[in-house]
Amino acid sequence: MTVTVTAGPQGGQGGAQGGSSEPLWRAIAVFRFASLGYATLRVALIDRAEYSRPDWAWVVIAAMAAWTAGTTIAYARPERRTRLLLSADLVVTAGLLLSTAVLQYPQAPRHGVTPVTATWVAGPVLAWAVRYGRRAGTIAALIVSGCDVVLVRGAVFGVALNGVVLLILAGVIVGHLARLAAEVEAERQYAIEVEAASRERERLARDIHDSVLQVLALVQRRGAEAGGAAAELGRLAGQQEAALRALVRGGSGDGTGGPAPGAPGEADLRAAILSAQTDRVTVSVPAQAVLLQQAATDELASAVRAALDNVRRHCGEQARAWVLVEDEPGLVTVTVRDDGPGIPDGRLAEAAAAGRLGVSQAIRGRLRDLGGSATITSVPGEGTEVELRLPRVGSAGVRRQRERA
Repeated sequence: MTVTVTAGPQGGQGGAQGGSSEPLWRAIAVFRFASLGYATLRVALIDRAEYSRPDWAWVVIAAMAAWTAGTTIAYARPERRTRLLLSADLVVTAGLLLSTAVLQYPQAPRHGVTPVTATWVAGPVLAWAVRYGRRAGTIAALIVSGCDVVLVRGAVFGVALNGVVLLILAGVIVGHLARLAAEVEAERQYAIEVEAASRERERLARDIHDSVLQVLALVQRRGAEAGGAAAELGRLAGQQEAALRALVRGGSGDGTGGPAPGAPGEADLRAAILSAQTDRVTVSVPAQAVLLQQAATDELASAVRAALDNVRRHCGEQARAWVLVEDEPGLVTVTVRDDGPGIPDGRLAEAAAAGRLGVSQAIRGRLRDLGGSATITSVPGEGTEVELRLPRVGSAGVRRQRERA
């Protein structure tokens, strides 16, 4: 008898800005004040003869100083770095840049005279790049560069082109650096969490070994010596001892299923499956980590436990079971096989009709929700085989395929 249920894949996730960008925001503040000083120096000493309205040029310088101080204070708080503030920063900067057209003599652009804002206009470009990445930085650079080109109106276009290229490069490079810094910060935080979890598990493993495991071993030994009903109690204690040792071994970092390096939100399926090992259940897993999304790992391990519960319930305590985990590019397969009497024809349909959902929901339903399939093959007198197939989605699948390429 064979039953197969298949459903489509699911996935998708987003990201967020981390605290690693704080040094970049401080660097932007330093740049804006330094470029404000440079613009002031040019208006006062270098280009003052090129201004038809030097008094109004100083008004623009004062506005630049006030806006620099205001944005520096605002950008110091991460919750204030909104699209509205960044857009206002871009609009004010573009307006001050375009004011040069009524402040300088008409021939000034032909002489290559720097606008009243000088290099100060790069501030919002850098802010957009740090906050939203290189694409946003490039768009902001194009907007500011467009204002610069309008201001020059064809005169010394080569000089204007240099400014355009420099602004775009600044937006792209700074945006890329901000993204790399965020990724490094996320990986560092994840490594800290894994290390903390590993230390806690090691502490718990020592405590469990010194208390619970020794008690279970004692119960197993005394039960075997006493015989009768006590022997059955000792056998059950031995099973729990084996399961607990597998769980402790899976979390203690000894190479048999401990926490494996991966992206945040991922888990190693081996550790979850190894906890099901007892003297009657043999679990075989790959040597390398089998990384899946945490939710997928939990659901797949729950489906395996449901299949093993069915073996104990319907085949008896003496039945043996074997669990095999296979990790292929783009697909994870878990097979649960037992040496029980098998499932009679029509038995699963009768159980579902009677409202018993052990197979239809605990196994098939979980795999269907994950976008996988469950195949149950049973021959009377020859046991039952449950094959759980889960396609990989997301970063774990991409990384696994790259490792195997």
